[in-house]
Amino acid sequence: QTMPPHAYMFGLPYRYYKEYKVRRYGFHGTSHYYVANRAAEMLGRPLEDLKIVTCHLGNGSSLTAVDGGKSIDTSLGFGTVQGVIMGTRSGDLDPTAILHLMEQEGLDPKAMSHILHKESGLLGLTGISSDLRDVEAAAESKNERAILAIEMLAYGVRKYIGAYAAAMGGLDAIV
Repeated sequence: QTMPPHAYMFGLPYRYYKEYKVRRYGFHGTSHYYVANRAAEMLGRPLEDLKIVTCHLGNGSSLTAVDGGKSIDTSLGFGTVQGVIMGTRSGDLDPTAILHLMEQEGLDPKAMSHILHKESGLLGLTGISSDLRDVEAAAESKNERAILAIEMLAYGVRKYIGAYAAAMGGLDAIV
């Protein structure tokens, strides 16, 4: 609710924002709010003086940049697919890849949505599970796809943290 327009707008024709409210919304706000405030308490500093990246990591994940107590950007977008890979969700994906798959597979929007939300992420990459604990166990057994999935998740988290640190001009804490 505190993101500036340059962070929540997409590079689409403006009329889609005006007519359909297509913009970045973000999710997990209560979680991000709580952990940012808790970090400020633990650091003994006012939240208004801090630059924090909060990480809500689980089957559904999001990272948020909190600058001076306000969320200025978040990894989830219009829905719950964008950002880092999740248990069954794809994370960041070039929209033309979606269009290509729809054309190649003859998929309608509902079927594509199901793939993006329920068949992708850790589950889709590994074919094992959407549960990171199962994927980690497979990686320990040298399963290459599980190792790749964990590397992709870790890389995505690092990339968002770095981008948000740059956007805020520094970083006091990662939570």
